[in-house]
Amino acid sequence: MLQVLNIDVGYGGRNVVSGVSFGLRESRIVALLGPNGAGKTTLIRSLNGTVPVSSGEILLNEKPLHSYSRRQIAQRIAVVAQENETKFPVSVLEFVLSGRFANGPAFGWETESDISVARNALKDCDLAEFEARTMNELSGGERQRVVLARALATNANILLLDEPTANLDLEHQAMMFRLVRERCRGCNASAVVITHDLNLAAEFADDVMLLKDGRVFAFGTPDEVLSEKNLNEVYNVQVLLDQNPASGKVRVTTIF
Repeated sequence: MLQVLNIDVGYGGRNVVSGVSFGLRESRIVALLGPNGAGKTTLIRSLNGTVPVSSGEILLNEKPLHSYSRRQIAQRIAVVAQENETKFPVSVLEFVLSGRFANGPAFGWETESDISVARNALKDCDLAEFEARTMNELSGGERQRVVLARALATNANILLLDEPTANLDLEHQAMMFRLVRERCRGCNASAVVITHDLNLAAEFADDVMLLKDGRVFAFGTPDEVLSEKNLNEVYNVQVLLDQNPASGKVRVTTIF
């Protein structure tokens, strides 16, 4: 679906991401991990063309990403960004419906099908009763769930999520990852998710990319990447690893 071939991405002549290569396969979730300043957000913004690469290439369905129009990219790639504050009084339903724009005609109103898709996305995100509220009436966590609903409503096959659980309680953190996993499994979609929660990454991700100083330090399954050695070298902390007794997945505890 998405192939990243030795890309560099930077600003003002300085590389923020250097020599990154990986493939995003159908029905897979890649967790993007690393300390602040490692280049995670810059990398994820390059994956939908928001930030151009300075060298290397990104292929979407075997075609260069830059050969697609912004509308064509929006039909295929949906983004849940960190900043989701809305400055104007748009309703929750209207905001989610805006995710359907790329799927419709160049001019025209939303269809009954669009409204149904948007309402189903709101229901999936535990927001059915919020559709008439305005975005600026919501808490940060509620807005984050609306942004996810908008991304789901696009029916895009690739989801890019930048710290989607940052403002969420435990229930809705699990819900968000479950929805992304269900979309990937059920629709042959794929996702790249930035998170600082190593244990959520271990539970829900198929693959983990660990970034350090803009470069890929390790890439593989959670068991392969989340080792004591890797985490000590990237985060400069000592950790204890064991097995989650419920899921059998690797569990990380920081030693203070």
